[in-house]
Amino acid sequence: MAANAPAFQRKAIIAELEKERRRLIQTSQSMNTPGASISLSRPMKEFRDNAEQQHFAAQQKAALQHAHTHSTGFFITQDSSFGNLILPVIPRLEPHS
Repeated sequence: MAANAPAFQRKAIIAELEKERRRLIQTSQSMNTPGASISLSRPMKEFRDNAEQQHFAAQQKAALQHAHTHSTGFFITQDSSFGNLILPVIPRLEPHS
């Protein structure tokens, strides 16, 4: 009985490998269909969006650093509907009574 165990394990392993091979073939064939390009383009779009966000953040940081270096005012980073990377901050002064 012990002599049959390795043969049985080998057959089980071969069957599992064959099943995996079929699954991989089926997956590769489905990648060649027109619908597969949509699923592949999504990660590329997300990658591009992430790269644009990083570039925007770097521009924002550089603009803020430049403003602080060359101005006596105070600036903050904030999304602006006008495309400004940084906005000046005007302090509130308490009225003298």
